[in-house]
Amino acid sequence: MNAYWPAPDAWQQALRTAITDPAELLSTLELPLSMADADAHSSFELRVPRALVARMEPGNPLDPLLLQVLPSAREMTAVPGFSTDPLAENDANPSPGLVHKYRDRVLLITSGGCAINCRYCFRRHFPYQQNQLGPAQWQKALEYIDSHQELSEAILSGGDPLVTPDSRLARMIADLSDIAHLKRVRIHTRLPVVIPERVTQELTEAMTGTRLKPVMVLHCNHPQEIDDSVRSAIMRLRDAGITVLNQAVLLRGINDSVEAQKALSETLFEVGVLPYYLFVLDPVAGAAHFDISDAQAQRLVGELQARLPGYLVPRLAREIPGRPSKTLLSPDQTDV
Repeated sequence: MNAYWPAPDAWQQALRTAITDPAELLSTLELPLSMADADAHSSFELRVPRALVARMEPGNPLDPLLLQVLPSAREMTAVPGFSTDPLAENDANPSPGLVHKYRDRVLLITSGGCAINCRYCFRRHFPYQQNQLGPAQWQKALEYIDSHQELSEAILSGGDPLVTPDSRLARMIADLSDIAHLKRVRIHTRLPVVIPERVTQELTEAMTGTRLKPVMVLHCNHPQEIDDSVRSAIMRLRDAGITVLNQAVLLRGINDSVEAQKALSETLFEVGVLPYYLFVLDPVAGAAHFDISDAQAQRLVGELQARLPGYLVPRLAREIPGRPSKTLLSPDQTDV
């Protein structure tokens, strides 16, 4: 095996050994066990790969990576306006495993599993059991895509599509490439960040082995998430000819500062990733404590524009159900 590539099954071992016990996580980080909430864990269990835990600062209860995954008592407080289906995806779900919200692109729920359970996840309540893409459901999804000539892009999402084996991904992408009006295949994933070994030679061959233009959108919220192993994974993607973008979520107490956002954009660009979107929080039940106002977000991005070239400033956006596209929020530059 060329040292450039990880062993094909290394990522699966990392997935199997992810930490799922809050006590183990807090003990590893030398933090009091009382920090985790049992009810929040029962509602939405902890899951975090050990590679990401290694990037957390021991003894720091405010570590920005820890706060993204640790079950908190604040999740159990019901907040008006925060719901289990914040993007009304159940209304845009014409067949199992398929979500069609925007005219020219369709989203496929490739897997309901994830390598990491982010506490702010807008799909933390999604009915994955009703949206499994078995053989029959997959054929129905292909028929739907084939019958909608306006579609030019298929997005593999989840959960996280990269918990799916490379052989299945290759078959899915090959099937999609047989639909003449599709031009691109896009994968939205957190795995190359939290389990960098997931970028295998087989994965890149699956993504680049058809006529469809491959795009990967990473989900990285903080520069501390990027270490040498992530840099190597991104290099493997880019060397294969895959366009790599990033989208982040603006989270109170984690990355809601100009300094954090500036460092994130610059760190991403250093490894060949363009910042794409910076989303304000989707109002999902259990995540209200991460929310900041649109006005705060607009001021932050306005200041970011004054400190970075335009190509390093992600587009500040909100997803509003029923709209034909993401809703861009214009930065507030009055104080810049």
